[in-house]
Amino acid sequence: MKQIALPLTPAAGSPSRIVVGNANAAVLDAFAGAASWPFRTAILTGPPRSGKSLLARWFVESGAGDALDNADSMDEAEVFHRWNRAQESGRPLLIVSNAGEGGWNVTLPDLASRLGAALPLAIGEPDDDMMAELIALHAQMRGLVLDDSATAYLVPRCERSHLGAERLVAAIDRLSLERKQAPTMAIWRDALAENGKG
Repeated sequence: MKQIALPLTPAAGSPSRIVVGNANAAVLDAFAGAASWPFRTAILTGPPRSGKSLLARWFVESGAGDALDNADSMDEAEVFHRWNRAQESGRPLLIVSNAGEGGWNVTLPDLASRLGAALPLAIGEPDDDMMAELIALHAQMRGLVLDDSATAYLVPRCERSHLGAERLVAAIDRLSLERKQAPTMAIWRDALAENGKG
């Protein structure tokens, strides 16, 4: 398991590092070969809070190419223009979609055909090792001390998602502040219960 430091100052509430694990390792491998993407374009999708925007920022700042975040909420003509510009410049273009399970319903026929030829990249669900790293990262961001025994208890019982890790640590932090005590098993248990687990 490794982490990638972001070259930019993170936005408030955003991690300063990207946890690399089973859920996103294939995406990062694909970034290394961006020059050979079909039409130099890839579309990145994934669950909420799974790091799509962070990966896009890293892709740009590492010099691998350009990125278009939240493309599914943009004017389709603008997305098409950016696709054309990538072809003219020869720079790879990473298009990030947050459309979710329903998919991105592109109505502009020319854009739909171009995106259909792009390389699909998807972030999956984290495994146990990656969940432990995500919980540790969110705890560190909040100044919480969660040792290995905490993650060993929490990982098998929590929601298996990036968003689940973030919500769980937020609940632990809030309960610790409310009770004015360091996180204990009682707090871990109550945080899991708040998130529908435990």
